[in-house]
Amino acid sequence: MLSRDDVFNELGIGPVWRLRETPASPLSALDSQLSALRYTWDTLAEAVAHCTACKLSSTRTQGVLGVGDCNADWLIVGEAPGADEDAQGEPFVGQAGRLLDAMLASVGLKRGDNVYITNVLKSHPPGNRDPESDEVAACRPYLLAQIELIQPKLILALGRFAAQSLLDTDETIARLRGRVHQFRNVPLVVTYHPAYLLRTPSDKARAWEDLCLARRTMQGL
Repeated sequence: MLSRDDVFNELGIGPVWRLRETPASPLSALDSQLSALRYTWDTLAEAVAHCTACKLSSTRTQGVLGVGDCNADWLIVGEAPGADEDAQGEPFVGQAGRLLDAMLASVGLKRGDNVYITNVLKSHPPGNRDPESDEVAACRPYLLAQIELIQPKLILALGRFAAQSLLDTDETIARLRGRVHQFRNVPLVVTYHPAYLLRTPSDKARAWEDLCLARRTMQGL
């Protein structure tokens, strides 16, 4: 479970007794991060639906929170909703969603059964462009809240932006995959995004290796 000190460490502002020495701007960020600890699923869904924290709120059709088992052991985190997801309000639909379902089935999983699926961004970037840093920061409290509410045993990060955002790194996906990372003491495995695999099917074998690593990691918990 996320603690207050976890949030302080996330923001790099030190122990509680130093708060009075902290400038105003980090405190506003702290308020945003602490809000992750106060959400319920209902209030989180409401917050995402009406969020105006970044410019994507003016171009999206709707916020896309996530879908699946709210007590899942497996948390699947992608990058951002695409046009189909923006229209339907559910992550990973269309071709990429069908491939993700097939990937999950290959290790004995299925959507909605001990699996929760979400994205780093909850709003669709126009033209499916890459997420921008301010957009990732604006959505981060929502993702932290989801992790706090679900308490997953393992996180599977799909694609470069999901992996880099969760692990706070700029390393390439090629360097990040193939080993088990940690996010707040939760094992995290990195693999390719299904949309990438549709464009580059030759990497499906590597994605299978990542899924097997995730399955072994889960079995070992």
